[in-house]
Parts: sequence; structure tokens; C-alpha cells
Amino acid sequence: MYYLKSCASFCALVIVFLIFSCSLIFAGDKEVKEVAGLFYLDGKPITIRIIDGKIDNISRKTVKQNEKPVYIAPGFIDNQINGYVEIGFSSEGLTVQGIKKATQSLWKAGVTTYLPTVITSSHQRLIENFKILAQALKDPEIARSVPGFHMEGPYISPVDGFRGAHNKKWVRPPDWEEFQKIYQAADKKIFQVTLAPEIEGAMDFIRNCVKNDIIVALGHHNGSAEIIEQAIDQGAKIATHLGNGCANMIHRHTNPLWPQLSDDRLMASIIVDGFHLRPEEVRVFYKAKGINNIILTSDVTKLAGMPPGEYSYDGRDVVLTPEGCIKFPAQNVLAGAASPISKGVGNVMKFTQCSLADAIHMATRNPAKLYGFKDRGELRPGLRADLILFSIEDDKLHIHKTIIAGEVVYSSKDL
Repeated sequence: MYYLKSCASFCALVIVFLIFSCSLIFAGDKEVKEVAGLFYLDGKPITIRIIDGKIDNISRKTVKQNEKPVYIAPGFIDNQINGYVEIGFSSEGLTVQGIKKATQSLWKAGVTTYLPTVITSSHQRLIENFKILAQALKDPEIARSVPGFHMEGPYISPVDGFRGAHNKKWVRPPDWEEFQKIYQAADKKIFQVTLAPEIEGAMDFIRNCVKNDIIVALGHHNGSAEIIEQAIDQGAKIATHLGNGCANMIHRHTNPLWPQLSDDRLMASIIVDGFHLRPEEVRVFYKAKGINNIILTSDVTKLAGMPPGEYSYDGRDVVLTPEGCIKFPAQNVLAGAASPISKGVGNVMKFTQCSLADAIHMATRNPAKLYGFKDRGELRPGLRADLILFSIEDDKLHIHKTIIAGEVVYSSKDL
């Protein structure tokens, strides 16, 4: 009888243990331990094993493929997201919930890391919105995708064309005391500042940023070759959306493009949505800068993901065309973009004939290198398991699954 009671007790313990064990294995249906597909570097089958949200091992295994080959690559890192799906990071009424909505929507486009970008605004708006962005980082879901912020302006050129669609009312010279207040409001999470190097006080401002490990970008400017060289000497690292934030009519010799293209110390971000740069421009930039010095960016605004039509965008009347181009008719310039970075990856392959690996590197490895993200941007053991699974059709990427730190945050129905 004692034996039977002991057996019953033992069986009960086993059942409890199995139930507990199963809960560990299946507790989160979003957590993945293994992912298989074609390696973006060479197109050959691989299996990635994930432990505790990190890549543990990458092995060469034959995997069963669908009719359409599915590739595995690092999640995209986009350094310029002005907004998404009606959420504008520079707009009045920004909320943490809105930031979360934008973040989750970006996952569908394969973006696992991004820098919310606040553009030229009043001092009060900059303070308010950066405070809200900093507050949003307390949400672990947002924090995984948002390591810091990008401030584009207000220290840019006031000249039409070079100013782009930024509101002239709020354009002003660099002010380090003012910036310190903004920087504190952002909880010191401003990773990059885009400015015009030719305006008064810019060089001192650049030096101060470098001392504080803030990446300085040159953008929306008409700096001469000498001024651009001086800015790079002081520590400027990247040209913001090179070829844009530029007047329609420029001198064929004396303009800000050639000196930025010719200096190998300066990286360049480019928008390859098919509107901001023409294919021949992309090819020239690609050849001049080289694969390691180009960063693909989207520059998307809150109109991304919205239907075509006329909109009032931060006090300006703009037009979103059916093709996904945002125009600012008042100055005959573009007003940001509406296409995610995945479109740029497909287009850069189409325009330059570069490999898939090179295109992916420009949207992952290169920005990770610039910002010092040592835990992401590549597929290597020990790095965070930020992955995207996608197929390619007619030079267009179709994101099937997005994984952040080993957790599925987006999955389409067709995989």
C-alpha cells in the first residue's frame, strides 16, 4: 500500500514537473529558439539557434524552402524616422502611446532599431517632444527599438531650397546653452545632430558635440569646400540625406555636393525611394563613397502609410502622391518621404547592381558602426537576435517575419 502511495505521489510530481516544463517551453509563443532560411550573405541555407535573446550558433543546414526563397538578415537600422502612420515626432500632441504605435508599425517594415527624429521647431516644442520621447524609453518594447534620437535642425540654413521643408520661422544659429536644455530634456539620448556648418557658431557647436560623443551630421546647408573640410576636421561624421536639403539650382563647380562626396572621412546617408535621388545619382554616390561609407535611410514622415491626397503637415500644405512621394508645392521641394527603408534596399540593388549583402550592410552594419551599436547590425554569435525573414520579387522586399531579441514582433500570414 505504501508502495502504491509512493508511486502515486511520484507520478503526481512528474505531472506537475511536465506541466511546468511545458509552460517554460511554450510560455511565450512569440519566443523563438531556431530560425532557418537563406543567408543574406551568400544565399545558402542556414539555421540560427537563439538562446536568451542572442544568437548562439549559425550552422549550415539544408532547409526546406517555399516556392519563394526566404532570406534571413539583420533587422534594419534607420537613423531618420520623422514619424509614421499619422504619428509625427515633431508634432503637437505627441504621446508615448503614439510612439509605440509607430514603433510597432515599423516592425512590419523590418525596422528593428531606429532614431526618432525631431526637426526644426520652437524651443518649447523641442523640449516637450524630447521629454515625451525620453519617457517612452521606459516602455521596454519601445526601448528595444529606440536607443536614442536624432535632432535635425533648427541649426540649419535659412535659405530657401537648402532649408528644405523646415519652417523658416524656427531656424536659428547654434546655441549650446539652448541645446543643453534640450539634451537634458531628452535624458541625454540625442545621438545625432544635423546642422549647417557655414552658419555662425557652428564650429564651436561641433566641437562641443564631439566632446559629448554626439554624432555631428552636415545637412540642409550650403557650406563651401573649405567650411566642409573644417567641419570634418572638427569631427563631423556624416552627411544627412546627401543630395537633398539642397537648392534646385546650384553652381556646377561650387556647391556642397562635391566636397562631401570627395572626403572619405565623411559617411553619407541617402534616401533611395526613387524620388529623392535619381538612379544615376545613387550610382555616383555609391561609387564615390563605397559600400562602407553609405547608410540607407528612409526619412519617412507621419504621412507614411497614409492614403494619397492633400494634407496639412505641421502648418504646411503638402501633397502625398499615389506613388508615395510627398511634395511641398510652395517651394517646389520634397517634404520628407513615405517609403520605408526596405524599399531603399531593393532600389539600391536595382540602381547600382550591388549584391543583396551590400544593400543589407548599408541598412544594418554601417549605421551600427557609426553609432557604436556593438550588439546588433550583423548576424554573429553573441549579438542580439534581431532578424528579418523576407523574400524578394521584382526588386521589392516582402517582410515575412521580424524578430527582436529572439521574440517575434511581426509575422505575416504568408509564411
